[in-house]
Amino acid sequence: MAQTAERPKPYLVPEYCKGCGRCISVCTKGCIAFSGEINHLTGIAPVKLDLDKCNSCGLCIDTCPEPFSLLALRNGEDFDIKDPAKLFRDKKNEEFRPLAIANQKIPLPKAEPMVIKGNYAAAIGAMLAGCRHMYGYPITPSTEGAELMAKFLPKMNGWYLQAVSEVATINHMYGTAGAGLPTMTFTSSPGFSLMVEGISYMVGAELPAVIINVMRGGPGLGNIAPEQADIKFACRGLGHGNTHAICLTPSTPQEVLDLTIEAFDLAFLHRNPVIILIDGYLGQMTGKVHLPHHLIKPGLPEWAVYGDKTHRGNLISSIDLAEADLEKRNEKICAKYSSMRTHAKADNFLTDDAEILLVACNTPARISKGAVQDLRDAGIKAGLFRPITVWPFPIEQLKALLPKTKHIVVVEASAGQLEDELRLELNKTGIEKLPKIEHVRRMGGMLPQQADVVAYVKSIAK
Repeated sequence: MAQTAERPKPYLVPEYCKGCGRCISVCTKGCIAFSGEINHLTGIAPVKLDLDKCNSCGLCIDTCPEPFSLLALRNGEDFDIKDPAKLFRDKKNEEFRPLAIANQKIPLPKAEPMVIKGNYAAAIGAMLAGCRHMYGYPITPSTEGAELMAKFLPKMNGWYLQAVSEVATINHMYGTAGAGLPTMTFTSSPGFSLMVEGISYMVGAELPAVIINVMRGGPGLGNIAPEQADIKFACRGLGHGNTHAICLTPSTPQEVLDLTIEAFDLAFLHRNPVIILIDGYLGQMTGKVHLPHHLIKPGLPEWAVYGDKTHRGNLISSIDLAEADLEKRNEKICAKYSSMRTHAKADNFLTDDAEILLVACNTPARISKGAVQDLRDAGIKAGLFRPITVWPFPIEQLKALLPKTKHIVVVEASAGQLEDELRLELNKTGIEKLPKIEHVRRMGGMLPQQADVVAYVKSIAK
């Protein structure tokens, strides 16, 4: 007669026990009871085991709602709370390591340029970058991007889901990003506010995603007109903790498309969300857009929790209960922010001899470019410095222009949020003698006008 294998007795991992008591109610031998002692790592009182009378029935393990609280460990086995990922590994194939599947470039036929609005350019850029999973909740003035992807993604073996809220949206993205797949959303200012807790979780878990925020007037519900009042939010307020993300600020529909494609590359390079800030006018404005010569068929990174055998040993988590462990996680993430600074970029227009330097991004940068041309016609040495990333701010590129600059004029559709980023980064450089910093601002959905910028600079030149 074949010998029956010994059934394992339950093993308690107190750090995962929530003290619900379900296991107590099903144990017929009275082997489990409330401990009454608080676990210092969780702040919860777990149960306690006395296995002298245990018959290894396994009911407690089956009843436990926590997947790693009560485990079936055989004699000689142990569990290390510091490495929960090992629970996912197939012990018969521990030598099998996860493999990275590279992206593929699929050539595109030559096409004539399109005249499309900024929101459409972002949607097309995302699909060309390999994004096949888009989640979102409709909100003006960003909705057209989601509408376009809702039409095309199902035809591309993709997935569009209108979530029940922006809170749900960012958590859908967390799951898809955890599987190693490109994912994104379109939103606008109030919706962006609702996503920040999820963004913080994604930063902590080191998950890539692209969030396109078509900024509108605020605060509160505000209106649907263009504003740049989310700059401080994107640069300094991405949820709790030490959270940052690269923030791109395109100024034309062509640049919207190009930077959206680049955003997915940056998101996977750094395993971190990337924010694209578009003002409401740029989202609705049409312009000529040239498509690239290829599109991306996404692969699969080695860290993905994809659900297949190859990646079974992976774990995605942002939780470190012990203070020392959480500090190490923060140190690792902050070191990654330093590497992101290498992607700071800006565009210059007539800055070689500029004595009055305009600083602007998004649609105000286009207005400022026209103002520079008018000022040059009037004999005034003006130039435009346009940050393409507002975080990290391209301070090194700006520093190169300062020796000839007498005045800096920040042109923006907010109450000084771009100027604050400029001043903060200048302060960090340690430069003692700075040009005078002034501004032309509008708010509440009003954009600075070219004539106003020209008039203000002429008053400085006098």
